[in-house]
Amino acid sequence: MVDRLANSEANTRRISIVENCFGAAGQPLTIPGRVLIGEGVLTKLCRKKPKARQFFLFNDILVYGNIVIQKKKYNKQHIIPLENVTIDSIQDEGDLRNGWLIKTPTKSFAVYAATATEKSEWMNHINKCVSDLLSKSGKSPSSEHAAVWVPDSEAAVCMRCQKAKFTPVNRRHHCRKCGFVVCGPCSEKRFLLPSQSSKPVRICDFCYQLLATGEVAACQASRSDSYSHSPKSSLNDVSDEDDDEDSSD
Repeated sequence: MVDRLANSEANTRRISIVENCFGAAGQPLTIPGRVLIGEGVLTKLCRKKPKARQFFLFNDILVYGNIVIQKKKYNKQHIIPLENVTIDSIQDEGDLRNGWLIKTPTKSFAVYAATATEKSEWMNHINKCVSDLLSKSGKSPSSEHAAVWVPDSEAAVCMRCQKAKFTPVNRRHHCRKCGFVVCGPCSEKRFLLPSQSSKPVRICDFCYQLLATGEVAACQASRSDSYSHSPKSSLNDVSDEDDDEDSSD
């Protein structure tokens, strides 16, 4: 089916419409063999609160952006190569329902669909696209992925020292290795994580010690899945602001 659609006029037209919605600031999406599989609005769990984002699933990439005018204009385009993607289901918790993790070496985050059926369809289509890509390339599934950031609302105090309370002056920071919310004194170190940045990035003291001694895997293994316990955010609390987790902290 995908191969048959690849060179169809209808597929070319659909992709062109997506390109136009992102405008000149977006990257070109039309390439030979690329097929638009589906699209829809998902709620993305960002650093400060859940936010509505428009997602487009192609046979080789996942694209998402901020909604400016529904079905007409989007900005802040993000493109994720599906070859590097793994996904995991998330248990329902309060208002956060029908969710799954999208994990890549560069960035990982949680998204939520409106219904269980929609969640199942998204996950099945993503897994099928990833499987087809890996089958064609002969590559193995990605074993490395960036940590999913713990939302700010889940940490009133530093998750490492358990002492420093966060205030407008004592700001929250995120360790790029484990995803914990930490205070400044607990995250003064920088370490080069090539999959995430060409420059050294902020990590907590705990992860720095493990990385410095070569115990890389233990950093992420040291934290439980942040989505197995009580985020207090409401899915109705969404906006079209920039992604908070793209900030420097």
